[in-house]
Amino acid sequence: MNKNRRNALKTMGFGVAGIAFASYVKAADVLDEATLLSLPRANQTPQGMPQPKYDEPVVYEGPDVIIRRIDEHTWEGNGHLMANETIYIIEGNERTILLDAGTKIDGLRKIVEGITSKPITLIATHVHPDHTGSAIHDFEEIWINAGDEVNVPQFMADYKGKVNFLEDGQVFDLGGRHIEVIFTPGHTPGSTTFFEMEGRKWGYSGDAFGSGNLLLTTNFSTLLATTTRIESYMKRHGIEKMYPGHYMGSNPETLQRVSDLKKMSEEMIAGTRKGETSGQAMMGLNGRIRDFGVNISYRDPEGVK
Repeated sequence: MNKNRRNALKTMGFGVAGIAFASYVKAADVLDEATLLSLPRANQTPQGMPQPKYDEPVVYEGPDVIIRRIDEHTWEGNGHLMANETIYIIEGNERTILLDAGTKIDGLRKIVEGITSKPITLIATHVHPDHTGSAIHDFEEIWINAGDEVNVPQFMADYKGKVNFLEDGQVFDLGGRHIEVIFTPGHTPGSTTFFEMEGRKWGYSGDAFGSGNLLLTTNFSTLLATTTRIESYMKRHGIEKMYPGHYMGSNPETLQRVSDLKKMSEEMIAGTRKGETSGQAMMGLNGRIRDFGVNISYRDPEGVK
């Protein structure tokens, strides 16, 4: 593992438990290759988190990832280094999107090519090393939100391919399947969610929503704007759920959860809700609120605005 990635993981606070949730991180050790390979497998979760339970059938199982079929043209894959970090394979009649690349999945391109014969476009929901890991080097191009360009020197400094920038409202035409790009900043400045435009009533939210714990590296005003927009979008288009960046089988994000996050943001900005603060913080997120079955970790006081 190169120095840039080790330092990136250290900065994010990922310790030997390999957990991407602030409330469960116990250490901030630099992860070397041997440590990464010794981290918990995909069916292991920290105390207090739900045990993964997948209804989707397994179509591929290797040392770095387990891939399951959501439907005939959609798959999700779980790594085992950062709390079941998740990739999605979204296939149309002509092209395929690979959404995120996990933390360390050797031979990811060949694995995906064994599932789909269509040309593959790699897109990242955001620029964090459990989503833009070493497998991005298997691809000549990657699409990201320019809002996350600030994170590229830290988390993608060694990527030699072409970096393309997403546009809000952009549509990827996969052939009989269209995926709309909606910017959803909050977790990071460039966090992005992707929605099916016909047929399937779902989206793919990375760490912007879902996974039970939101690491808010921006502020509550940003989260309020994002949740207000997505609440309206989901109602308007009848979106039933969003598959998150750490999918465990039972944690797709719902409209109700988005509304709950909106309410929590409003109350934090208004001062009617108070958070807990701690001297030990991952990514500098020293504040936390809990409600409606979700944690939000944020920077206090600068994040409360």
